[in-house]
Amino acid sequence: MRKALRGFLSLAVLIGTVSATGASAGAATAAEPTAFRNTAGSDSGTSTDIKDRILAIPGMSLIEEKPYAGYRYFVLGYTQPIDHRHPSKGTFQQRITLLHKDTSRPTVFYTSGYNVSTNPSRSEPTRIVDGNQVSLEYRFFTPSRPAPADWSKLDIWQAASDQHRVFTALKRIYSKNWLTTGGSKGGMTATYFERFYPKDMDGVVAYVAPNDVVNKEDSAYDRFFDNVGTKECRDKLNGVQREALVRREPLEKKYQEYAAANGYTFQTTGSLDRAYEAVVMDYVWAYWQYSLLSDCDTIPADARNAPDQAIWDSIDSISGFSAYTDQGLETYTPYYYQAGTQLGSPSITQPWLGKLSRYGYQPPRNFVPRSIPMKFQPSVMRDVDSWVKHHAHHMLYVYGQNDPWGAERFRLGAGARDSYVMTVAGGNHGSNVAGLADDDKAKATAAILRWAGVAPAAVQDDPAKAKPLAAFDARLDKRDVRNERGLRP
Repeated sequence: MRKALRGFLSLAVLIGTVSATGASAGAATAAEPTAFRNTAGSDSGTSTDIKDRILAIPGMSLIEEKPYAGYRYFVLGYTQPIDHRHPSKGTFQQRITLLHKDTSRPTVFYTSGYNVSTNPSRSEPTRIVDGNQVSLEYRFFTPSRPAPADWSKLDIWQAASDQHRVFTALKRIYSKNWLTTGGSKGGMTATYFERFYPKDMDGVVAYVAPNDVVNKEDSAYDRFFDNVGTKECRDKLNGVQREALVRREPLEKKYQEYAAANGYTFQTTGSLDRAYEAVVMDYVWAYWQYSLLSDCDTIPADARNAPDQAIWDSIDSISGFSAYTDQGLETYTPYYYQAGTQLGSPSITQPWLGKLSRYGYQPPRNFVPRSIPMKFQPSVMRDVDSWVKHHAHHMLYVYGQNDPWGAERFRLGAGARDSYVMTVAGGNHGSNVAGLADDDKAKATAAILRWAGVAPAAVQDDPAKAKPLAAFDARLDKRDVRNERGLRP
């Protein structure tokens, strides 16, 4: 699981925009009177300010409000039980953001499965339905972490129960249809929420969601890497990765200097050597997760004769040498913990490396401090996979053809109803509905509108006419591509 996994979660789903007049319009919004007018961004049907209604919810507190044209945007804290089975055993504060448009519009419940951004943004489904958006920080990602942290309370049921409780509280205000969405680990999170609380949401839009049903059986990934892209591109990538291990001694000396200059340490992995190899072993995976086949001309063509700096630069730009330092791992401890206890994690053989690897594809246990106990639960993902096959209702999965994480994906069975799995041709871990072929894009968009209860009559008659209801906004709908790497979904 490395840095590659997480950066694209937000890329696929977070989409934002602002018009040329956004700054002045935002100032005007901030100056509006407390009682809303019945216009865009208003709270139709009541004269009570939406902020007051939200803060009247027990346990809800305001951290910050930021102006944005046509919306109200709140960063909130919400008191959650550490253990939903035993609420009396303590609470913690979980961060939420709310992009409020109007209570007469549908609401999209978004999570990345990681930290929440505190800047206004729209997921793709939010733009499609022109709705409100509630975004939730996943439990145990700081600052949404209990103190002291009982790591046994970090599991998919507890996290789904966080969402259920937030939904239950806000549904009283936002009474129209709700959809849940997320990309990568966020898509997994949306699926688990639906599995445990199938009556809450009216639809699920899960992007590039991995589904590691049997953790010890990962041959699907090996088959993927045997065939992805073109042989020419695969050979270039394999050559650079191999050279990085052949030249371990001079490049690790450079890594030592890099770590010293940046104050990086390696207590969690146990050594600089282990961290170095983990970064290198991620290289091919990370390339296909983040890049396109058309980017292959940026890879050194003759790795054996390339200078050390060219090999270093290519590995660093794609895998990132900070990923397996203590400082790079710290933020993602909750992810690696879950990967090693419930979610599962991929392992690939990479036969082109021969016997150059000393440690193989290292397991999540190597990236979590030893003071935190971990025990894998093999039945958890089998349960979710079976539930999706037999009970999926109003669920859409979107994958990228060239995304490694899609090698083990969710599939629908005979029990699924009004649900779809679609693939973006040549797509990576940033694949979304907009990237689908025209017929699939229209079908997916029409389904999202229908589930949200806002499909225009023309779309109900002819799904081919389906389009997003909100105009593109360059700031709200921008792709948020983060610089962190590491094999993380």
